[in-house]
Amino acid sequence: MKARDQVRLDTLRGALSGFTYRKVEAGHELTEDEELEVIRRLVKQRGDSITEYGKAGRTELVAKETREREILQAYLPAQKSPDEIRTVVKGIIAGLPEGGRNQGAVMKVAMPQLKAVADGNLVRQIVVEELGA
Repeated sequence: MKARDQVRLDTLRGALSGFTYRKVEAGHELTEDEELEVIRRLVKQRGDSITEYGKAGRTELVAKETREREILQAYLPAQKSPDEIRTVVKGIIAGLPEGGRNQGAVMKVAMPQLKAVADGNLVRQIVVEELGA
């Protein structure tokens, strides 16, 4: 507030509102994992908005949503690089039986391992690339 950064202030107020909404919905105090899930959901919403605004040619809104996403991502754990994700995915594919190597089966195993440290769309993209190779 003192820095007069209105975008940051609005973003953090929105996150606090999301925490409150989730707390009422759950009926108990939120755990750290639940709080991180709220932030992940807000980051994903910003990403979807950026895509849609980009398609519509609304560059000012793309810039605003990008800034908000960056602010929220600062509160998430460090994300794995695409190379690290690729290594995990290759290990999962190698561990599956030959007939069970499809996108759904790999994603079913990969997402619980990578959910907190990787974007789901990036994981899906890498899975498709690795299965195609």
